[in-house]
Formats: sequence, C-alpha cells, structure tokens
Amino acid sequence: MNWKVAVRIAVLAVIAVGLVSLAMAGDTPAARTLQGQVMKGGEAPLSGAVVYLKNTKTMAVRSFISDNSGNYRFTSLSPNVDYEVHAEYKGVKSDTKTLSAFDSRATATINLKVNAD
Repeated sequence: MNWKVAVRIAVLAVIAVGLVSLAMAGDTPAARTLQGQVMKGGEAPLSGAVVYLKNTKTMAVRSFISDNSGNYRFTSLSPNVDYEVHAEYKGVKSDTKTLSAFDSRATATINLKVNAD
C-alpha cells in the first residue's frame, strides 16, 4: 500500500469517528424542568411551603420554598431518572407525586395540594 492511500484511509477513519461522536451526542436527552404550584386545600396558592424533590436513583434531595403565588421550579433534571416531589407546610404534607423518566416533556407541571389551616 502506498503512503497516499494510507493517508486517505487515516483521514476517512478520523472523519468517521467524528461523525459517530456527533451522532451519539445528538442522542443525549436534554435536561428537563419540573414546575408547579402549591395550593392550600386546592383553592388558594400557598406561599412559603417547602417543596422537596428526591432523585430516586441517588436519593439526593433538593428543596424550594414556594413563592408568593405558590409556584416552585426545579431545573437541570436528568431525563433518565424518576423524581418524587411533595410539599410541606406547618407540619402538613401533600401527597407524594412522581415525575417519571418515561415523561419526555422538557417542562413538566405537577401541582401539589396541602390541607393546611
């Protein structure tokens, strides 16, 4: 084999590896966001509730305090992990809800209800 053919083969191999890397990078799912509103008894927004988000794979927990409109938001969530979310206010806890890895929405909304006084 002459050196020109060897160089062409090497260049084609480098290009092929680059194209495969780009294709694989395109298959990487983007991070997702979970947002929602904490409601007091299902009627009024509840400000100051602590919303807990648990990664069921690592068991790591993040928290967010609901704003004046009862809203919460968690960003940069892995698309390949299930998350459990619930809210607490003055010792009262909402039901725990799950954001499934099968939920492919970039931004998911889960509203939480706390039966607090």
